[in-house]
Amino acid sequence: MHQGDHRRNKASGVAGGLFAILLLCSSQSWAAELDLPQVLLRGIAYDISVKDSQDMDAKELLLQVNGESRYATSVPGGAVFDDIKTDQSGPLQFSLSYQGKQVQSAEVSVIPGWVSLLPALLAIGIALALRSVLPALVIGLWAGAWALQGLTVKGAFVGLLTSFEVFVTNAMADRNHTTIILFTFMVAGMVGIISRNGGMRGIVNFIIQGANNARRGQLAVWFLGLVIFFDDYANTLVVGNTSRSVTDRLKISREKLAYIVDSTAAPVATVALVTTWIGYQVGLIGDAVSKIEGLSLQPYSVFLNSLPYSFYPFLAILLVLLIITTGRDFGPMLKAERRARLTGEVNSPNVSSGTRSDEASLEVKPGVTPRAINAVIPVAVMASSIMIGLYVTGEGDTINEIIGTANSYTALMWASLLSAFTAAFMTAVQRLMSMEEIVEAWVSGARFTFIAMIILILAWALSDISAELHTADFLMVTLGSALPYELLPAIVFVLSALTAFATGSSWGAMGILLPLVVPLSWAVLQAGGVADPEHYFILYSAISCVLTGSVWGDHCSPISDTTVLSSLASGCDHIEHVRTQMPYALLAGAVALLLGTVPTGYGFPWWLSFLISAVTLGVVLRLLGQRVEEPATD
Repeated sequence: MHQGDHRRNKASGVAGGLFAILLLCSSQSWAAELDLPQVLLRGIAYDISVKDSQDMDAKELLLQVNGESRYATSVPGGAVFDDIKTDQSGPLQFSLSYQGKQVQSAEVSVIPGWVSLLPALLAIGIALALRSVLPALVIGLWAGAWALQGLTVKGAFVGLLTSFEVFVTNAMADRNHTTIILFTFMVAGMVGIISRNGGMRGIVNFIIQGANNARRGQLAVWFLGLVIFFDDYANTLVVGNTSRSVTDRLKISREKLAYIVDSTAAPVATVALVTTWIGYQVGLIGDAVSKIEGLSLQPYSVFLNSLPYSFYPFLAILLVLLIITTGRDFGPMLKAERRARLTGEVNSPNVSSGTRSDEASLEVKPGVTPRAINAVIPVAVMASSIMIGLYVTGEGDTINEIIGTANSYTALMWASLLSAFTAAFMTAVQRLMSMEEIVEAWVSGARFTFIAMIILILAWALSDISAELHTADFLMVTLGSALPYELLPAIVFVLSALTAFATGSSWGAMGILLPLVVPLSWAVLQAGGVADPEHYFILYSAISCVLTGSVWGDHCSPISDTTVLSSLASGCDHIEHVRTQMPYALLAGAVALLLGTVPTGYGFPWWLSFLISAVTLGVVLRLLGQRVEEPATD
């Protein structure tokens, strides 16, 4: 190569490099763009940041909003335009300029603020009208996706497609969501294995062997309901079916058996530390809390902190114990128990021919000898693995600090996998079932939670749409100062109960309401100037009231799945079960609301509320109840 050619090539390279640098600098100035939301709510102020603006002079940024000029404010990492607000509906034009040159032009739809509530309100209303949660959630999703399209005619069709293609897909793609689904499937599958290998039947046989009179028989059933705590369906089906022969022999009415089974299934599952319910509840809590700016809490820690305010489940369980130990009943249950004791007719003469329980049985494999150890060890592995997982993944000097910083999703995954593996391993080593039968048992158990997981995924998607619609911002502006934060948990408790009663699904009510209640609670605390850790108990109580209020409504509902299963598993007429249980559920719910939730909202100690509520239940039972063995006074 000639020297002149070399110089020319070198000069050309330098020029090319300078041109590339100039082009890069130019592209940096043109790369900035507004971080615009998909829609804006009328009358709500927004802070709109500028992406890739860290190397820009904020004073040189100009934003035209429908022709009105706004100047940026410098913030760490870039620039932001504060308090962008409009009182008009329709498209809003944005034009961003830097150093006099237009960088971006965009248009965003402005919709009325109340539209942000439309998805949740539609979901609740349709669930109440159809008494079905799945179509309600689907229509709520569609409405929310349509609102994000500006409520146009074309947007109705586009929204239908994006509600599934975007939001449901994103809900399933989230790693934490997948963790919860897998945890639930693993635990439910483990339940299926220990049901088929005789482990749970072994627990039942061990507990009821000392039941030789009506009181001990009822206590045995109540205790079984506490022991089989990890799944409400397994609890209901196993305890109901296996205890029926014992309670019949002791002349305990089928109505009483169904009541004990029903009141120690969901109430136990919703507050026990390791159950199939916990994965679902923690998933909903984590998704809702993560969308609150300025609130950094681990979902499992939030759940643990909500337990002291879970009055209804504990009082429902306590009321059953009081009724058994005092021998007192009232209302239709008193008549049913006297009929069974005096005549030996354990079932109501009004029982319908369609009441069958055999189809609901979780049968032990024929030829397998029930052994309690086959259920105790897997459950113990699951419980201990949760605690070890929280400890390993957490940091701090105290238990509260460790649990508060732990990765609860990781702990749940470890625990569910190890427990299912332990159940399968023990079954295979003892040659109780073949590998194919073990897999079939696992699948049978997991199948019980399939519909619940669909509800959970749709609820997650609805929560994402509510975030895109700025529902929390609207609630903060409109309701934040209108609701006294002290009464918020009580209002939530009643609303959750009504929703679950009408839909017959506690999980459905939780899925619909938690995404709304968490931002509403935070907005109310902020409006009251008490959004600080000292007042987090209001948030914990409100979350607890969604969970426990849903259980209360579910207990009272004649169309509830657990109510139906309790009737079937106990061989009790369904209507008779609802009729006899209703007064007890209403009593426990009223005491929980009036003496538990309302006082603690005003700062009354939760432990003292529990004590007063327990004493009140005993007093009311003493006043209303009569001993079954006493002659009838009515």
